[in-house]
Amino acid sequence: MTNPWECAALISISGSLGGVVNALLSDNGFILPTKVKDIWCPGFVSNVMIGTFSAFASWSFYGSGAGLDISSAGARTQISLTFSALAGAFMVGVAGARWITNEVDKRLLAESVKIAARKDVLEVDCEKLACSPPKKVLQTLMQA
Repeated sequence: MTNPWECAALISISGSLGGVVNALLSDNGFILPTKVKDIWCPGFVSNVMIGTFSAFASWSFYGSGAGLDISSAGARTQISLTFSALAGAFMVGVAGARWITNEVDKRLLAESVKIAARKDVLEVDCEKLACSPPKKVLQTLMQA
């Protein structure tokens, strides 16, 4: 017999680990939240928080948590927490954090295009910029 809050905590932890994985997979790494030219860059902490919330919300809406009545949490109820639920929470955590990362990258690249349109950029520099992370592209163009 497992407490529903323990299940929710395990799901949330699994989602937060998904946020950590997203931070590792993204070009930004383990940075703290910052602002670049009025664009909020979420950073590692936000990835973990978004992964946690995404996994918990998904489990609460669509998983076995959807059927739990927490007002009768003291009563004996059968709660099912499977490895597939934990793995799903992990993947939802990665996907939720990846979504916000991609949205920020789109804003950074859109701002970079605005700046690049006003500057003469050498072809060699264009090749380097094409292989750089969006945040570095914007910072390089602002300095050029």
